[in-house]
This record gives sequence, C-alpha cells and structure tokens, in this order.
Amino acid sequence: MTEGLDLHLGVDKGWQAWPGWPGCCAGSGRGPSVDGMTTKTSNTALTMLDSQRPPFVPEGVEAMTIRIDLSPGDPGSPPHRHSGPVFGYMLEGEMIFELEGEPERVIRAGDVFWEPGGDVIHYQAANNLADRWSRFVVVMLCAPGQEMLVFVDDEELEQRRDQRVGRVS
Repeated sequence: MTEGLDLHLGVDKGWQAWPGWPGCCAGSGRGPSVDGMTTKTSNTALTMLDSQRPPFVPEGVEAMTIRIDLSPGDPGSPPHRHSGPVFGYMLEGEMIFELEGEPERVIRAGDVFWEPGGDVIHYQAANNLADRWSRFVVVMLCAPGQEMLVFVDDEELEQRRDQRVGRVS
C-alpha cells in the first residue's frame, strides 16, 4: 500500500480525490507517479495497474470497452491497426501480443497492455494456450468517422517487414 494516497466515496459527490491523490496527473508534474500504487480505505481497494501517455488522442474521440474471448489456440485477428490508442487488461489465460517495433511477448492473467494506435501495426493477439480460453478487456479510443480496426494488406506488410521485431529467443 502506498502511504499518503487516499480515495474516499463521498455521499453526495461520488468518488472524491483527497490531497496527495494524483488521479490522472501521472507524469504531468502535478503529482507523483502512480505506477503500482494501491490505495485502500474502508473495504474498497484501488490499484493503479498502468499509466501511459499516448502519443496522440484523436479529437472528438469515442471510447469503447470490449471483452475479447479467444478459444483454445485461436490465432486472433490478422495484422491490423487502430485509429486511436487501446488499453487492455488480461482477465484469464495467456495471449501472444506483438506490436510493430516490439518483440512478441506473452501477456498473462492480471497483466495490462496498451498500444498507441495510429500507424502502428498490431501483428498478434493470439491465445497462447491450446487447452483453455483466454479473455481480455480493452478500452479503445476511436477517431470519429474512422473504423476502430483496419486490416493491413500483404503488400503493406511486405513494405514494412523491416519494422517487425518478431520472436526474441
């Protein structure tokens, strides 16, 4: 538990931040970093799982919260990109996750992940387990008038093959 950070449920104001609670100000200079922070008051515990500063957030953004269920061994969707940043939490199982410019990695239940969206290709979100379902939740910030998920064709994948890191042994 991080000392000095406290959050209370107010009767008429909903969630209320108390002095010292950095809220969404991580990295803004207005509060301390909150990565790994756990706050507990009463019977409610809040744990900061991740804090990111995306390179851009589209103006007029629409937020969508989606649960994805991958059947055993499911390879997931083909390479694609998103019009805005995506933030995820692995509920159960394991996922092989690969973004352009990063090595593929395994995301396990309880892990968080994110991708910046925009021009970055998302190569994999495959179930790493052959015998169990894997499930995760994502919050996607979608640029207005654009599709949230756009598949990348083979020609573009070939043109950008030098930007793919792939599996690191």
